Amino acid sequence: MSYTPENVQQIVDLIMNDYGKNRHIDMMDNDYLRPNKEVIINIIGNLLKIVYPGYYRDLRYKSYNQVNHVATLIEDVTYRLHQQILKVGKFVEEVSDLSYDKQEEKAYNVTLEFMKRIPIVREYLETDLEAAFEGDPAAKNFEEIILAYPGLYAITVNRLAHELFLLNVPLIPRIMTEHAHSLTGIDIHPGATIGKHFFIDHGTGIVIGETTLIGNNVKIYQGVTLGALSTKGGQKLKGVRRHPTIEDDVTIYSGASILGGETVIGRGSVIGGNAFITKSIPAGTRVSIKQQELQFSERSSL
Repeated sequence: MSYTPENVQQIVDLIMNDYGKNRHIDMMDNDYLRPNKEVIINIIGNLLKIVYPGYYRDLRYKSYNQVNHVATLIEDVTYRLHQQILKVGKFVEEVSDLSYDKQEEKAYNVTLEFMKRIPIVREYLETDLEAAFEGDPAAKNFEEIILAYPGLYAITVNRLAHELFLLNVPLIPRIMTEHAHSLTGIDIHPGATIGKHFFIDHGTGIVIGETTLIGNNVKIYQGVTLGALSTKGGQKLKGVRRHPTIEDDVTIYSGASILGGETVIGRGSVIGGNAFITKSIPAGTRVSIKQQELQFSERSSL
């Protein structure tokens, strides 16, 4: 049995007819007006080369051409990011109402402002790198952390995306952090505010919500959720503080869930593994689960 032109045409007709139902998923026209996810992911790659020039640098360029190489990367990122920001402007009402020339100027200014913030991002990342080295006895050197640790990768992408978020750029920051999420298993919303010396150990399964506030010198382990107490309100909760505040010098161990916009974990607290917290914790508190009981029974013979 083989495919025939008639069989294939029937399927084409079936699917093309399905496209005609005028749903959100049916959009086909004007692709050039929509942001391109692949381009944004490529921009992330070039931003990493700018942020960590000796680690992600294209080896085709010799060291004596490094200045030219960085200049080329900056020009490439600036041009392509400007084009993507211009495309997502239609999702911001005060931008979409502008003339095209004004939209283009707005996108250009936002892009330049973002690029100027890269040194600030790098300042924060240096402290994150130090926190990872100081906090993980398994770390052999800084190179290992930069090249191999998923936590630092997720933090790096998030800090870059957060700057775009602060500049009121829609969609692109979320594409960036969800790309990092897909690679690392670490889900940090670009709206989350994170202080210096932030360390994610292991990282798999971590969720940090949009309105989370995290202070300095915070360490969290795998499986931690900093989330909303309830999302039943759906879109009505947009813009409402839904996620907790984690003050300075807090450690949160694996599997802990801290929920709610009014929940504050006080400075210097330690949250034990698998704790479920929906109320504020005073500074300097150690939270642990008491008297977990293990039960043993004899296995029946196989």
